[in-house]
Amino acid sequence: MSFRKRFRYKFETLMGRGGKSIFLSLTLVFVLFFLALSLLRGILVHWFPDLATQWENLDFWSHTYLTFLQLTDPGNMVQDLESSPWYKVFAVLSGLVGVIMLSSLIAFITTGIDQKLSELKRGHSKVIEEDHTLILGWDEQRVIEILKELIMANESEDDACVVILANEDKEEMDDLITLRLPNQATTRIVTRSGKTSSLANLDIVSVEHCKSMIILANCDDMGTSEQKASSDAKVIQTILALSAKKGEDEDFCIVTEIFNPSHRKIIENSFPNQVVAVDTGDILAKLMVQTSRSVGLSVVYSEILSFDGCEMYFHQADWKGIRFKDLGYRFPDGVPMGIRHADGSLDLNPDITYELVDDDEILILADDDSTIEFCEKPVAKPERQQLPSVERMEPIIERELLLGWTPKVPTIVEQYADYVEDGSQIDIIVRNPSDEIRQEIRALDEKIPGTSIRVAESDPLHIEDLLSLEPFKYDDILLLAEGGGEKDPRSVDSENIVTLLLLRDIFGQYPEESANTKLITEVLDSQNHHLISNAGVKDVIISNQLVSMILAQISESRGIRDVYDDIFEEDGSEIYLKPASLYFDAFPVEVSFATLMDLTQQRQEVCLGIKIQADEDDPEANFGVDLIPEKSSLIKLTAEDSLVVLSEDEF
Repeated sequence: MSFRKRFRYKFETLMGRGGKSIFLSLTLVFVLFFLALSLLRGILVHWFPDLATQWENLDFWSHTYLTFLQLTDPGNMVQDLESSPWYKVFAVLSGLVGVIMLSSLIAFITTGIDQKLSELKRGHSKVIEEDHTLILGWDEQRVIEILKELIMANESEDDACVVILANEDKEEMDDLITLRLPNQATTRIVTRSGKTSSLANLDIVSVEHCKSMIILANCDDMGTSEQKASSDAKVIQTILALSAKKGEDEDFCIVTEIFNPSHRKIIENSFPNQVVAVDTGDILAKLMVQTSRSVGLSVVYSEILSFDGCEMYFHQADWKGIRFKDLGYRFPDGVPMGIRHADGSLDLNPDITYELVDDDEILILADDDSTIEFCEKPVAKPERQQLPSVERMEPIIERELLLGWTPKVPTIVEQYADYVEDGSQIDIIVRNPSDEIRQEIRALDEKIPGTSIRVAESDPLHIEDLLSLEPFKYDDILLLAEGGGEKDPRSVDSENIVTLLLLRDIFGQYPEESANTKLITEVLDSQNHHLISNAGVKDVIISNQLVSMILAQISESRGIRDVYDDIFEEDGSEIYLKPASLYFDAFPVEVSFATLMDLTQQRQEVCLGIKIQADEDDPEANFGVDLIPEKSSLIKLTAEDSLVVLSEDEF
């Protein structure tokens, strides 16, 4: 190879290394020109002193300094205005070299600064945080809802941090968060762009120092089977990357959503103490069915599942053998709901005669963990009253109507079958039911012989189709959000709002027939909640919001997942709204909350709060729901009011 080719190759290699090499190269060239021009000017002064009549008092170093001035500022060439032509030549050369070299340096520095700013905007710099919550992945609705919950959870902390790593543009994420969450209280939100399963990107977000991690699925429960399989694969890949960064022996909490039951089982068996994989679609389906059983139950769940209001905590103290019956009166704030034993088993609504041991933890519903205090003496005493002689109601034959089709429908149907009496009917209305949907419904009908399950083709957006269904003859109507795929959540909610307005118009035409019909709707975007409420719906299930609440709560307390598994099952204890007439035989009545706790204990229940019928439409009064009021506070009840209780049955 010729010298020219070798030199060109080495030069291109040097330039290809980037900013530092370019800067050093330009600086070196500038210095070489400076030394060469200074030397030539010095030779001129030394060998031809007659030409330096203007500079006869300047030595070599003074001329060197003059050359430097002319290089750095061509305006200094004016100092050679009266010099001989040879000095003017060196002045002009110095000015030209200075203009070229300094312009190159300035251009390089400007480009370098722009590149650095662009790099910062892309979010590739390392996050220096500790004990932060890490969110991996991006879904506009769920991320915002999770952040809302974490901001409320961190209000008691002085400086909390949530870090988001997603394969999205950092500026777009920051702009959306600023727009949707202008008030972030004591929580700082840091975003970084990158692949969530990349070890290099996980190192950027300091995964080894975070306290918990939330991995978002790439689709929701209404996605196609291919989308769900792809999402599960990416989530599992991210879990493996996180475990590699954290180390198998370290204690950490990863909360994620995995759709395939086999994948969930494999992950939880592989990481039993680190990963909590939830099936949010299954939880939402069960929650919808429970909500349809009692008007106002969605408000109760929204408050319990959120960090805004009362929350569920695990608490341990020196119990001194106290019975569960007396435990609730020892807390100024909070109502015990169950016990977690030393072996990890959870017992919701235990026998009231159970005596707690020191290794037991209680599950308590309280305003905040800082307000939980176990007192040696009771903070309130109930007024002993006897329950009226009211026979427990028996299950009745019901008619249920499901409008729309989502992957949650089979679970909803199976849950309804556990509640209703044999001979009940469940109708499913789908616009264009495919052969696959019809086959799945036939399989459900065969699987649940005591309940008639039918499918009909109809369009809920047409009032004629709705009238032909005679919706006022059903006990419960569930309006499902048929999202997923390319459907925008806002357009899905808009269609549901139209259907709700049509149903309200029909109910207005048949007020007596529809008096006992309960209407529950699923919403994808929480911003549409107030629009749904204006359509006359008392129970609204905001899917993305509830999923986000569940993920956020589990990330803060891993054991809460066991509570969800128990409380959303038909077997065991669940939350119900029961009429006050089950506890009193004369109205109105004014009693303390402590007395209500005692009355519900006589039915082997735990009283969590009340629901005042008169405030059912008042959002300022939390739609009539008041959870864990002060135990000594007096509450006035009428026959239309209800108690919020944890009970094994709804009757």
